[in-house]
Amino acid sequence: MASRRVLITGAGIAGPTLAYWLDRYGMEPTVLERAPELRLGGQNVDVRGAGRVVVARTGIEEAVRAAGTGERGLAFVDGSGAVQAEFPVTSGNGSAGDGPTAELEILRGDLGQILFEHTADRVPYRFGDHVVALDDHGRRVRVGVEHGPEEEFDLVVAADGVRSGTREIAMPGRADIRFLGLCMAYFTIPRGDTDTDWWRWYAAGEGRTITLRPDRHGTTRVLLSFLSPSSAPARMSPSAQQELLRAEFTGAGWQADRVLDGLGRAPDFYFEAISQVRAPTFASGRVGLLGDAAWCASPISGRGTTLALLGAYVLAGELARHDDHRDAFAAYESVMRTHVRKAQKLPPGTPRIAHPRSRWGVRLLNGAARSAASPIAGRVAGLLSSHTVRPVDVPDYPTLGA
Repeated sequence: MASRRVLITGAGIAGPTLAYWLDRYGMEPTVLERAPELRLGGQNVDVRGAGRVVVARTGIEEAVRAAGTGERGLAFVDGSGAVQAEFPVTSGNGSAGDGPTAELEILRGDLGQILFEHTADRVPYRFGDHVVALDDHGRRVRVGVEHGPEEEFDLVVAADGVRSGTREIAMPGRADIRFLGLCMAYFTIPRGDTDTDWWRWYAAGEGRTITLRPDRHGTTRVLLSFLSPSSAPARMSPSAQQELLRAEFTGAGWQADRVLDGLGRAPDFYFEAISQVRAPTFASGRVGLLGDAAWCASPISGRGTTLALLGAYVLAGELARHDDHRDAFAAYESVMRTHVRKAQKLPPGTPRIAHPRSRWGVRLLNGAARSAASPIAGRVAGLLSSHTVRPVDVPDYPTLGA
């Protein structure tokens, strides 16, 4: 197989994983990232199931384990901070039977850093630039970027997120971005005396939640979420988004005052309208889609990282197996469609059920959590999962190169 030059847009999780495997298969990947440097912010992501298999095969499992957050599990709390239910971390093979906190729990930025360091000595990264034009003339793709001359690549893979600019240039208007009625804000505040090693979830009523999670950097990760009829807040300026959050969460109880006090000083504030991406195809000509650009299942699916890792591994493997990129893209899509459909099928009532509006709804949520966390429920769930959860079938591809 002749060497292929492949441009990958996006240096998050999927892009560097793809770059690693393409390099292993003797291809020549280049990663283009719009941000001026590696994005190290973000909340916890879990590595389980297929994602854990790929992490192990990529050779970074021990590094991921060493960079774990130390989170002990999920605790539902009330307005006074009293624990209503606890779901401790479960160990094992990383299957779908794990609890809310996986055995391998890591910050998104830390996982990105590990993948970058694992590839940067062999793969060129270009920061502070992005694709502005694509000319797929059949034999290769001529790529125009904002800063720099045009270049030609054999293939281009868009792995640059939900609102991928590269995808919109290659396949304008073809992806359906479905807003799920929820907005989220992520940021970091100083760790306080009342913080613990538990992920604490507080349902504040009126469609709002506050969660606090530990990290390994001596700070606390905040997630504010609220039901919204529109995705318009995601298009506001950061200052306007923060004002909206203050209006939504002032007087919400528990640690709302402390969180809002730290909001304006947070160095890593990020706001998004939670959506899913439904792309009719994962490739067009010599341009492919990967990760959230192809299939974002949304953060509330809990499977975004797994899909990113698995998709990158499968795409690289199929490109290595096939001389014709069309056959490779078709095989990749065939494997991934089943995983994507499962991940995008959210439980009925999501996200409203976890964001109750009334006091009665909050009591019902906490009561349901207590029932689910009971020893009897845990034993029943364990019995059921032992029969219904099978080992994840991750394809095997021959590894070429060093």
